[in-house]
Amino acid sequence: MDISVVIPLYNEEESIPELYAWIERVMKEKKFSYEVIFINDGSTDRSWEIIAELSEKCPEVKAIKFRRNYGKSPALFCGFKAAQGDVVITMDADLQDSPDEIPELYHMIMDDGYDLVSGYKQVRHDPISKTLPTKLFNATARKVSGIKNLHDFNCGLKAYRKDVVKNIEVYGEMHRYIPYLAKNAGFNNIGEKVVHHQARKYGASKFMGWNRFVNGYLDLLTLWFLSTFGKKPMHVFGFLGSVMFFIGFLAVLWLGADKLYCLANGIPQRLITSSPWFYIALTTMLIGTQMFLAGFLGDLISRSSSERNDYQVEKRLRV
Repeated sequence: MDISVVIPLYNEEESIPELYAWIERVMKEKKFSYEVIFINDGSTDRSWEIIAELSEKCPEVKAIKFRRNYGKSPALFCGFKAAQGDVVITMDADLQDSPDEIPELYHMIMDDGYDLVSGYKQVRHDPISKTLPTKLFNATARKVSGIKNLHDFNCGLKAYRKDVVKNIEVYGEMHRYIPYLAKNAGFNNIGEKVVHHQARKYGASKFMGWNRFVNGYLDLLTLWFLSTFGKKPMHVFGFLGSVMFFIGFLAVLWLGADKLYCLANGIPQRLITSSPWFYIALTTMLIGTQMFLAGFLGDLISRSSSERNDYQVEKRLRV
């Protein structure tokens, strides 16, 4: 199979028929073999009924229905797991991403040798409450990830070599950082393509406001820490614990030296607890010990398996 199109959606009943017809037209014009995988993320409208009707008519339509709303990252994770195409295309269901971009994205992967190609919506048709946080977020993401050539990390329209989606784990809210996840997995040939961005035709955006912006920064900080120390937490906690314990040890030495000096010179003794160095020594040595324990516990946890991508799927169509 040439292409798998993975489309996560939540309450997009008006857009689904038009989007699939558009995709179908492009695929038939270019003679691609393909599948379209809709992931219904707990929609409360008629999205699933419409997808089921499409699947009855078109064998290329496949779908997964979550019992409740989990978010975009879980939807992409399940879509990636089901995808069979040599190239996997992701796009949003709101008709703001153009399926006409698919052929060129496919050729950039198969002919130009990219592992991942991210869309860049150079001209956006979104309100400033969405575009301004996006610009600030992308500038930070470029700095932290080291992927200097991407202008829009969070663009829903992306193309992947099949090996990429089968070797990365998208969870929580990490869909914003798939290029960073791919880079950490060893897929370094990451490119960008300027894509056409259309104004939303139906309904309203599900992702608006500064809350999304703040969460994006928190997720980026988490991903940086996990990619740097996720497999070796003792390196960071052990280092900080050693520094704190060393400060406490120096404070103890100072207290001991001060005591001996007073004894040798007949200076009247004072309570050791009256010195601020006593509290410095006590506090830093306790903190150092706790950080060592945190490092050991982190190492134990990192070596244990966990099922964090365990989602309740209610129904499947052809998947």
